[in-house]
Amino acid sequence: MEAEITKVIVESAMEDWINYGECDVVVVGAGPSGLTSARYLAEKGLKTLVLERRLSFGGGIGGGGMLFHKVVFEKELRDFLDDLGMRYKERGGLLVGDASEFMAKLAVKCIDAGAKIIHGVSVEDVIFRENPLRVCGVCIQWSAVELANLHVDPLFIKSKAVIDATGHDAEVLRVASRKIPLNLEMKGERSAYSEVAEKVIVEKTGKVVDGLYATGMAVASLHNLPRMGPIFGGMILSGIKVAEIVADDLLK
Repeated sequence: MEAEITKVIVESAMEDWINYGECDVVVVGAGPSGLTSARYLAEKGLKTLVLERRLSFGGGIGGGGMLFHKVVFEKELRDFLDDLGMRYKERGGLLVGDASEFMAKLAVKCIDAGAKIIHGVSVEDVIFRENPLRVCGVCIQWSAVELANLHVDPLFIKSKAVIDATGHDAEVLRVASRKIPLNLEMKGERSAYSEVAEKVIVEKTGKVVDGLYATGMAVASLHNLPRMGPIFGGMILSGIKVAEIVADDLLK
C-alpha cells in the first residue's frame, strides 16, 4: 500500500507539471485579485495556472482586519458576492462577511472554473525575449528550498501572459525591474487612504509590458498608490479588469 501511495501521488503530480509546463496564463499569487483573475480567465477557456508560495489560499484575506475575522466590501460588489454564495450583512453602508468564507468560496469558484492552483511554489525570476521586448514565462522554485536557503536551480514554465498578483511586495515586478531593460521604477505603496485607493487600484490595473500584467496591491507598489486595508472591492474589480485585458490580448 505504501509504495502505491507514493506512485499514485508522484505520477499524478508529474502529469500536472508536464501539462502545465506551457500554458496561456501564469497568475503569481492566490490572493483575492489573483484568484479572481484566474477564475475569469479560465472561464474564457484560457489555460490558467496559479502559483502560490504558501500552502494556503487567500493572501491578505485570512487575517481580516487586525485578526478580527471579518472583511468588508462596497455595496456595488453585492452581485459578485451573491454569485460566490457568500453570506454577508449590510452595516454602515458596507457589506461585511467572514474572511474564511470569502477566502474559501473564492478559491472554489476559481478551481471550478478550470484554473489549476499549485501551492508551495515561488516565482524567483521571469523569462523574457527581446525584439520585441516581452515576458514569456517564469522561473519557479519550491518555497521550501528558498526557506532552507539552499542553492538549487529552478525550472521553467512558458506562458503567453504572467500576472503579478503577489500583493504589497510585487515580487514579479521587482524582479523584472532589476533584470529586464524596462526603465521600471518600483516606488512602493503610499499610506492608507481607502476611498482613493479602492478607485485608483482598479484604474491603474493592466499591462506593464507585453506578457506582464499587474493586479491588486502589486499595482499600488508599482504606481505609488495608497493602501486601503481590509476592504476588498478594489481587489476583486482589479482581478476582473486584468482578466479582461489579458483575454483581449490573447484571444484577439
